Amino acid sequence: GFFISADGYAVTNNHVVEKATTVEISTDDGKTHTAKVIGTDPRTDLALIKVDGNNFPYVKLAEAAPRIGDWVLAVGNPFGLGGTVTAGIVSARGRDIGAGPYDDFLQIDAPVNKGNSGGPTFNQQGQVVGVNTAIFSPSGGSVGIAFAIPSATVEQVVDALQKGGPVARGFIGVQIQPITREIADAMGLKELHGALVAETVQGGPAEKAGLKRGDTIVAVDGQPIREPKDLSRRIAA
Repeated sequence: GFFISADGYAVTNNHVVEKATTVEISTDDGKTHTAKVIGTDPRTDLALIKVDGNNFPYVKLAEAAPRIGDWVLAVGNPFGLGGTVTAGIVSARGRDIGAGPYDDFLQIDAPVNKGNSGGPTFNQQGQVVGVNTAIFSPSGGSVGIAFAIPSATVEQVVDALQKGGPVARGFIGVQIQPITREIADAMGLKELHGALVAETVQGGPAEKAGLKRGDTIVAVDGQPIREPKDLSRRIAA
């Protein structure tokens, strides 16, 4: 994990502290601190923890998303070896790895292994662009495909957890499916973009607004919807 404020707030993965009865932080100066879990968000696999104190060195979350091809540094504790830094680039953005309904991962090729979970991914300005979370690994070791939660998601979740509440997300009340070529031809759509409404939830916002089964959602607030996952992320935010 990593501190995000001088007064001891730190970010890590939910799966790092999940089911823990006590949490301890070992800092780079060799000190050990008892931490309290402020809140968790299993859907994005993020957790906010707190250590008593007022003079912790901390890092800032990046305001802008990295570009594909930008260099990044991943920091963590692979295999319990201790603080380790690896380098790579952003290979892709908006990856869906089937981890949850709001998957929106950065894919990086900096070597990340077991023990890197919760560590920061830095850009070249020293800002955190993501939280190391998962790897794709047929063998159990790094094969150069790792996934980090983007800083924009981290900021949103941390803000909600700091205020003491659960992470609130928008709800539209539809079951959706992708647009296939057959569906696009039948509906007269020129491109395979959008989300097809398969069903509306009775009494939900979509039904009240007049959306019906068979409608195609192609944009939200003027922003194009390329696939059903786009709709889930936009409405949730």
